[in-house]
Amino acid sequence: MQRISSSFSPPLYSVAATRRIERQAAARLPPHTLMQRAGLAIARLALALAPHAQRIWVACGPGNNGGDGFEAALHLHQWGKTVLVTWTGLPTDKTGLPPDAHASRERALAAGVPMATEPPQDFDLCIDALLGIGATLDPKRASTALMQQWLELMQASPAPRLAVDVPSGLAADTGVTPSVNATTSIAHYALPKMAAGTFTLSLLTLKAGLFTANGRDSAGKVWFDDLGINLEAGTTIVQPCAWLLGADRATQPLRIKAPHASHKGSFGDVAVVGGQSTASSATHMTGAALLAARAALHAGAGRVFVALLGSDGPTVDLEQPELMFRTPEALDLKHQAVVCGCGGGEAVKTVIAKVLSTATRAVLDADALNAIAMDTQLQTLLKARHHRHHGTCSTVLTPHPLEAARLAGTTAAEVQADRLTAARQLAERFQCVVVLKGSGTVIAAPGQQPCINATGNALLATAGTGDVLAGMIGAYMASGLSAFEAACGAVFAHGGMADKWALERPGQTLTASALAGSQRCP
Repeated sequence: MQRISSSFSPPLYSVAATRRIERQAAARLPPHTLMQRAGLAIARLALALAPHAQRIWVACGPGNNGGDGFEAALHLHQWGKTVLVTWTGLPTDKTGLPPDAHASRERALAAGVPMATEPPQDFDLCIDALLGIGATLDPKRASTALMQQWLELMQASPAPRLAVDVPSGLAADTGVTPSVNATTSIAHYALPKMAAGTFTLSLLTLKAGLFTANGRDSAGKVWFDDLGINLEAGTTIVQPCAWLLGADRATQPLRIKAPHASHKGSFGDVAVVGGQSTASSATHMTGAALLAARAALHAGAGRVFVALLGSDGPTVDLEQPELMFRTPEALDLKHQAVVCGCGGGEAVKTVIAKVLSTATRAVLDADALNAIAMDTQLQTLLKARHHRHHGTCSTVLTPHPLEAARLAGTTAAEVQADRLTAARQLAERFQCVVVLKGSGTVIAAPGQQPCINATGNALLATAGTGDVLAGMIGAYMASGLSAFEAACGAVFAHGGMADKWALERPGQTLTASALAGSQRCP
């Protein structure tokens, strides 16, 4: 059993893949073995998380997730804890459970585990074994109202909560928490009031939905137990659907370890094209371009050039005088990593075609993405970049969900409903690396398994942090990393800085300017 952290990069599996692994394992093991191992793992983690808990409530649902709960309750009861089990079925119902779960319930009853129709008045720990990876909180199901009541009671309690495999109602593949009625989402019940007291034990495989969309909020701190199953020992190797992006997979530019004879050219040039600054425009957005440029500089780029789109912008950054200002026409796009779109507004349309057709390496953000979404000719130019660079991805797109929806011709809600699929489809369609920003940022590339970032928090939900990320990716590409490596490394570092800020300055907000300047070269 291990605690999942941002220090390593485990594989993530879909529900379908998990079922295949489960069937292969069950075929090699005595009957009921997996459920017994799961129950023991749950009970052990429950004791480790709340060693002084005496009154433990185990809420069991109608499937095998409930069977895991019965097994855990049996162990906790045998270890001297005061356990109360509630089950969504009727006390006399002998047919409302799958065979393995029914056997576990009978074992628990035979051992004297107390069972009741109502939750206890007080409890020191609760175990959510209501719904697993194969079920959703269906409003048409008779037991749904009861499960809602129990989940709401868990949420309102200060007692720690341990979810079995996935928090009840969370879609294991997507991290989505669907609505249970016209006005209420399961997230209302799944999201704890005290995240520090919420835990999830993922069994057999790690599920992708725990780490993106609503998953991180719902799951809290995630633990994993493979139930003693070696995934490489089966008859068929089952491929993961993604990887969690941890420190061991997030390549960083090695600036400090560079040869002593290095010079500024050794670390590459970044050109930031954006920052609409024309007198006729209703909006001036030079700040976005400057944030991207400052971030690129602090990320280790040897030189950073800024090309503002208009004649009314500054010609020097007094806070960062190292930045060099140029007109767009004066840039050497073939030999620079180009970050285009930050604060570009409508003016970005005057340069985006040249960037797409000329730049060797490009990071496209914000208004550059919007321009491409609205113009099929620009889309053709974007797709042609892959072939022009001999099949190598040389472009990174960094959309938030709404920008991704515009590129895909869909809605932000549909993008958020399956973030992994949305990112993969955009990557394949445009033959680019796609960084779909949000909780559990997804990094996808053509022909590769995507990554879900393990770092970051809500401090990043403020204006300008996306511009900072774009600048960082540009600097990482300029250092010589591939587009996918640069995207993974920058996304991981970007989120890691927010995590460090939250740890060192609890309660203090994080601005994009502070984020750009808080980078540390490894």
